Amino acid sequence: MTRSNIFDRLSFISLFLSVILLPVFFLPFTNIPIEVGKGFLLVLGLTLCVIFWGLARFADGQITFPRSSLLFSGLVISIVFLLSAFFSSASSVSFFGTMFDVGTFWFIFAGFLLMLLSSIIFRDPKNARIVLFGAILSSFALLLFQAIHLFVPDALSLGVLSGKTGNLLGSWNAFGIFAGFSTLVSLLVVEFFPTTRMEKLLLQILVGFSLILVAAVNFPFVWELIGISALIIFVYKVSSNHHKAEGEKIFPVLSFIIIMIALLFFISGNFVGGVLPSRLGLSNNEVSPSLSATMSVTWSALKANPMLGIGPNRFGEIWASYKPLPVNATNFWDVSFNSGSGLLPSLVATTGALGILSWLVFFVLFISAGMRSIFSSIKHGVNWETMAFFVLSLYLFISSFFYSVGSVIFLLALAFAGIFAGLSASHSANEEISISFLNDHRKSFFSMMFIVILLIVSAATAFKFVERVASISYFGKAVTATEIVAAETSIGKALALYQNDLYLRTYAQVYLAKLNSIATKEGESLSDEDKATLQTSLDQAVNGAQLATTYNPKNYLNFQMLGSVYQALASVGVKDAYSKAIEAYKTASTLNPNNPGIKLAMASASMALKNNQDAKDYANAAIALKADYIDAFIVLSQIAKSEGDNAGALSYAQTALSFAPANKDLIKFVDSIKNPSTTTAATSPTTSKPKQ
Repeated sequence: MTRSNIFDRLSFISLFLSVILLPVFFLPFTNIPIEVGKGFLLVLGLTLCVIFWGLARFADGQITFPRSSLLFSGLVISIVFLLSAFFSSASSVSFFGTMFDVGTFWFIFAGFLLMLLSSIIFRDPKNARIVLFGAILSSFALLLFQAIHLFVPDALSLGVLSGKTGNLLGSWNAFGIFAGFSTLVSLLVVEFFPTTRMEKLLLQILVGFSLILVAAVNFPFVWELIGISALIIFVYKVSSNHHKAEGEKIFPVLSFIIIMIALLFFISGNFVGGVLPSRLGLSNNEVSPSLSATMSVTWSALKANPMLGIGPNRFGEIWASYKPLPVNATNFWDVSFNSGSGLLPSLVATTGALGILSWLVFFVLFISAGMRSIFSSIKHGVNWETMAFFVLSLYLFISSFFYSVGSVIFLLALAFAGIFAGLSASHSANEEISISFLNDHRKSFFSMMFIVILLIVSAATAFKFVERVASISYFGKAVTATEIVAAETSIGKALALYQNDLYLRTYAQVYLAKLNSIATKEGESLSDEDKATLQTSLDQAVNGAQLATTYNPKNYLNFQMLGSVYQALASVGVKDAYSKAIEAYKTASTLNPNNPGIKLAMASASMALKNNQDAKDYANAAIALKADYIDAFIVLSQIAKSEGDNAGALSYAQTALSFAPANKDLIKFVDSIKNPSTTTAATSPTTSKPKQ
């Protein structure tokens, strides 16, 4: 075996394991989130694949890749994301985010690199079939693990899963989508690929097992997708039978059964679909913006930044700026959604008209190529691998449009689309580009230079990513620490490895906690050492919050945190802190104009400064945004009481009580106003704490 063959084999193994292990890979008993662990696998796998592939090209002196307009359109999407991130007002957020966030430029670039490498390395039908059967084994392992986890969730939490619905794909609905994917891939192999009787039986069992777990999730969207996919396969199979001899025609029984099952669950709703989740004690309470709300904020964002958008990975800022007012009437009025109704709408919302156009071109090319492949397969009865990978990637892309699926499903969609592109090119004449460079010294020099640079950049990127992954562990320790000293040490180490606004806000909170622990000491006055520590903690808390606003000046959470820090400092006697808190809250309110909580924070700070009129204006502004805002009525009641207007104070308090008549603290508060001589004022509900 030549050196190029050895390195090509290693490249294949690296990419194969990256794709197949994505659904099941995680880092147990760590503070590293599952999504970050999968990002680590992706970066490591792509790096090794690129390195081995580059070494193989050194050995044989030839580069071959598909001539595919689909792959070229993927490159265009990556370039649009690069330009959008470059011109973003918070470029660090757009390029990498907190930790390789879904939607950042580097994530999209890695996804399309995965697609390109899949088209090159898996373009042989034999390799494609290996990936297909590997996906089946991976699906079975994940579904089996999850089925056992439903019955012994504590024993199989592995330090990263919580509750029965905790799973290795993130959300419970995403797991349901993957179970549907497992059904589809098994069905495709049963219906179109030559298998032994035992293999077919095992695949049919896996189909049944997958459908049981889909029923356990009971996500109607999955039943709809499965039913439509099975119907297409059924029609496809029947159509292909017309080209066979009478004795070779086989009725697609399994597809027909799946259509009937999906139809039953979809039509019956919870009457049938709710039986299994109820018996297993499963609840699914995931919340996300509706498609109409997502489109609404996207349109507003496009008008403000028409060409390249606000920048990748900044949907949360779009949502804060243009959130529909009716959302304030729900329990999620203060939720900062970082994604919309689906992953793909969230991606296009942040990259402007060019981003939307590039994605439209990509999917038009993808679907048109897929249709040609399907009709070709019907006509000639071959090329089943190409058809299968198109159908599977289409299923995953559709899921990504209607739901925020997370990284795994989206990356699998790109990988399978890449395999589809590679297979399509391998079955067509003149659809591959081959460059030989060893026989021409000029081509040889520039080609080898390109490969060397590619290897160096790949290795350097991987090392940098590993460094940032390490910061996650320290951040997790800081968040879960029970002692301030441990939290202080951990967050310092996390920031030394990677600085972002989430870490900086946590840094500010740690030093606020330290400041409060010193300021509330009982007994004698503070020692000189305590005073010095108090001043240091004060400075560090302010510094952390200010650095967060510098890192991302468009994230309202950073300014809300800064306002909270100043308000806390005012409580220990820092001069002009309340005024600075109001200024920070004003900036936060500009970035999130429909958030009543920020306006109420401004009212509380103004009330502390004895600026009652400003406090009233801010509290009334909060009520104008959220008519049932109990905390705002409490503040107005307190202001009225401080001004001697007991009738007004009682009116506001009773209005607040009407929204929560069983609230004991509110009942005591109303009684304290009615009977001021006999009842002490109760502690009233407070506004929500700033988010991290």
